Amino acid sequence: MSTFYDEEELDDEVDLKSGVLRRLLNLLKPYWLTVLLGILSIAVVSWLDAYFTVLNKRIIDEGIVARDMNAMVRLFWNYGMVILGQVVAFFVMMLSVGIQGERIRYDLRKKLFNHLQKLSLSYFSKTPIGWIMSRVTSDTEKMGDLLTWGIVDSMWALTNISFAIYFMLQLNTQLALIVILSLPLMVIVSFKFRVKIYYHYRKSRKANSKMTASLNENITGVRIVKALLREDQNLQDFKVLSTDMFRESYRAGFLSAIYLPTIQTISAISLVLILWRGGNMVGNSLLSVGTLQAFISYIMFILWPIQDLARVYAEMQNAIASSERVFSLLESQPGVRDRKNLIPVKSLVGDVEFENVSFHYEDDEPVIQNLSFHIPQGQKVALVGTTGGGKTTIVNLLCRFYEPTAGTIRIAGNDYLNYSLDDIQSRIGVVLQIPHLFSGTIRDNLRYGRLDASDEEIEHAAQLAGAHDFIVKFEKGYDSDVGEGGNQLSVGQKQLISIARALLANPDIFVMDEATSSVDTLTEALIQKGMRQLMTGRTSFIIAHRLSTIKSSDQIFVIEEGQIVESGSHKSLIRQRGVYYNLYTKQFRQDLETKLDPFAEAGAEANPA
Repeated sequence: MSTFYDEEELDDEVDLKSGVLRRLLNLLKPYWLTVLLGILSIAVVSWLDAYFTVLNKRIIDEGIVARDMNAMVRLFWNYGMVILGQVVAFFVMMLSVGIQGERIRYDLRKKLFNHLQKLSLSYFSKTPIGWIMSRVTSDTEKMGDLLTWGIVDSMWALTNISFAIYFMLQLNTQLALIVILSLPLMVIVSFKFRVKIYYHYRKSRKANSKMTASLNENITGVRIVKALLREDQNLQDFKVLSTDMFRESYRAGFLSAIYLPTIQTISAISLVLILWRGGNMVGNSLLSVGTLQAFISYIMFILWPIQDLARVYAEMQNAIASSERVFSLLESQPGVRDRKNLIPVKSLVGDVEFENVSFHYEDDEPVIQNLSFHIPQGQKVALVGTTGGGKTTIVNLLCRFYEPTAGTIRIAGNDYLNYSLDDIQSRIGVVLQIPHLFSGTIRDNLRYGRLDASDEEIEHAAQLAGAHDFIVKFEKGYDSDVGEGGNQLSVGQKQLISIARALLANPDIFVMDEATSSVDTLTEALIQKGMRQLMTGRTSFIIAHRLSTIKSSDQIFVIEEGQIVESGSHKSLIRQRGVYYNLYTKQFRQDLETKLDPFAEAGAEANPA
């Protein structure tokens, strides 16, 4: 597991005095009326809870002991009214808390999603997707829980204890002091146990995450495991992870097993003292039976609120850790931002020029150094070279996914930093090596290129890209579902839809990143046809793996270590007999050997899979 994931397991002792808690509570400000309504309803419910014990005391003393049926009837009516009031208050409390919780979660997730949309590509390049997903889902859920049920449970517990103490003091000061003196010990023990139990449960969940990840890797990579005879070693590794989880779960279970008996022992001591002192007072006619019963009830009444407070305190640490991670995401700034005094632009039709452009990823070695070239409008440029030479970085800079650390990039005569990101990226069409489709229909994915496109425009773009013929063969045609990530379609079909989507957007500049490297020859011919339609009249940049596909390019740049080592047309570069010549002839020989090798063909027939 990466250190990035380990870092999200923050210290178990979170500083509750930190500014994070204050920022967390500030999220409640827009809903102060709902919060106030919830607090008032909690107070009413808690007061009525505590008052039930007083009513029970009166029923015993004024009704049962006094044998007064009129008093019994009157007190039962009071009992019914109290229950009715509690039901109404409880409904208001649940409604206000539920609305408050969902609003907070909705606002947090919307704010996070909106912020993620603004972040630069560099953020997603260095941040695991799983980490981001956890922030938007589980962490916002924990924050919402703390700001709703955490507050409800805390307020409920505090008001229950407070009202219970108030009524006990009203009934008998001496017995009330016995209960009050036992409270600090119960609180300290509860908090200590809850924090330790929660600590081991967190470690157990972390061990479970590692164990699940290991299990997933072994199942998905089962062929490699069997081929390399890794079963025994993997079993030993899994035993270590499983043992860690068992150890932490056992410790949490052991502490839980002795926690409740410890609290019950302390409350039992208080109960014994109440019975001893109260019994003497009842015997001496200084205390009624109903009052003694009320104190016994109040001891049990305040037991659960104390445990609730300890539980909320333990969970609060986890929620604050989640809040720190969410706030850190919200505080992250995009590496690429719009400048001031932007030039409004309706079109990027014009020349593209790189002037002494250099770039490096953070503190790494430079990927591009002093790169310069000039592309006239409408030309088709191919970028070739070995892996890691800087081809993708060049097109990423062109699309302004990143910005140069030095030098200038001009589009249509102006430094492209003077254009807004929206103006640039909405006018550059991109087709990637691995095409990505979104869940939905083919029509939905095509319209993603231009949301206001009509059905006729969508079908026309598909026809130009060469996708129309296979689309209409589906039972539902353009309304066929593509599945998650387009898994209902072949790679070639997804690529043709990607080209049609780019055509529909009608970009001024077109970028294709090795779009034919993972398809068969027949599909490649269809994609090449779609590409020609898309590149007609547009400045185009093609990163090519199969050099035979770029022979018609106006210019070919051979990129090595961030520099253009050769440039020219296909014919001129072949005549030079340099780097491009070696790459092309080597690839040509490999293709020829594959076609003519009888053993390769026989092997393919013997192993059709």
